[in-house]
Amino acid sequence: MTRISLSNIGKIDQVFLLCALFLGSILAGCNNERQKTNEEQPENNEQPMADPFAEADKIISSIPAPHFADTSFNIMDYGAIGDGSFDNSEVLAKVIKSCFEAGGGKVVVPEGKFLTGPIHLRSNVNLHLESGAVILFTTDQKAYLPVVHTSYEGIELMNYSPLIYAYKQKNIAITGQGTFDGQAGNNNWWRWCGKDVYGYREGTPKQQDEHNLPRLWKMSEDNVPVALRVFGEGHQLRPSFFQPFECERIQVQGVTFTNAPFWVLHPIKSRDIIIDGVTIISHGPNNDGCDPEYSKNVYIANCTFDTGDDCIAIKSGRNWEGRRVNIPSENIVIENCKMKDGHGGVVMGSEMSAGIKNVYVRNCSMDSPNLDRAFRIKTNTLRGGFVENVYFRNIKIGQVKEAVLKINTHYGTYANQEGEFMPYIKGIHLEDIYVEDGGKYGVLINGREANPVKDVSLTNVHIQKVTEPVSVENSDPVQFINTTINGTKYE
Repeated sequence: MTRISLSNIGKIDQVFLLCALFLGSILAGCNNERQKTNEEQPENNEQPMADPFAEADKIISSIPAPHFADTSFNIMDYGAIGDGSFDNSEVLAKVIKSCFEAGGGKVVVPEGKFLTGPIHLRSNVNLHLESGAVILFTTDQKAYLPVVHTSYEGIELMNYSPLIYAYKQKNIAITGQGTFDGQAGNNNWWRWCGKDVYGYREGTPKQQDEHNLPRLWKMSEDNVPVALRVFGEGHQLRPSFFQPFECERIQVQGVTFTNAPFWVLHPIKSRDIIIDGVTIISHGPNNDGCDPEYSKNVYIANCTFDTGDDCIAIKSGRNWEGRRVNIPSENIVIENCKMKDGHGGVVMGSEMSAGIKNVYVRNCSMDSPNLDRAFRIKTNTLRGGFVENVYFRNIKIGQVKEAVLKINTHYGTYANQEGEFMPYIKGIHLEDIYVEDGGKYGVLINGREANPVKDVSLTNVHIQKVTEPVSVENSDPVQFINTTINGTKYE
């Protein structure tokens, strides 16, 4: 740091210099560093920016798009038949292998209905669906064997292959104007969730049975190697639709996904991800639209989500598993998206034990009588984890059922959810949000007395038609700036 001697300048200049230094110290004091108090403090030593979305723009510009050789491989040239009944599994595998071995390029699926088993992508391959192309995934569950290294609700295991799977690949894409139809329904995958509305019948197997989720949880807690966590046939844990696992430079653009067995887009332990112009219409159980997990540098734009669960749910592992992996999800930008049905528009958790930071959401719309919450953070003291630096700006919301903003550190499903890992939530900022029908609550926060929610602000937020404007427990005071709820200004 440069040192200035006052003896070397005039008295008038001394006065100006001292005033400038005093003013500078005041301004610097307004930009306190954000700190962590979670069980393990994540690093974050930067001052907050005057406009946090300038950082979002930097994240977008830093993500490299995949590039492919100018070579096409049409599946029809390899014997594919698009009649909806011929099994094209071997054909697609052969084409993708040929494309990969030739140095990469585009695998073209033309108009037609092509039945197949799971598709495994390879590096430098762009799977491209032309307009009118439909990939139908078989409902024969044995087709998704042998088991692969995958994940279920935040815990790694060996299980049925995802419908589209990429493992430790680089520079991959799914593009075009066609549709991927998982053909999941009440007669196959969905009933395993254990709910009669999805075809479950009392006495038949379900995921909550002892040999399924409880066994997996115990294996995670006991730190059993993933290779020994074998499920698949004889078990009832559903596969994700598209799962790039430990991949880099991923793009999904223009296509439609429907009728998913479980989560739809699930990049895990991956980075540099672009999801652009994708439509997801899938109303099955746990049919989250997009779940980045342990992932970094994710750009989700111009997408439509009409789902049976959260539209976008950012995750980072469940309980012991998340703390073992210890990779936070970070640098995630969501913009120009439309959220319709779903449990939540943009959600963090509940599997978030490794933490989530630097999430930017702007220029989106949300509207449905079946959309429960707009923005949600959910965790508990078994999950632990942290959420920090989350920004929402310029969001138009028509109707939600329960709450515009919900932060819940007592979230619970299945069995006891109390443990020794205190969650940490700080820096949740809403700006320029307009809500026509906010449901039960405008702001609903249920924190922990031992570690209250911190630094929540609403700036230029206007919410109409809520039953209870604000319900806050165990949180530092929420900052309201030019904000109205039911026409009443909040300070």
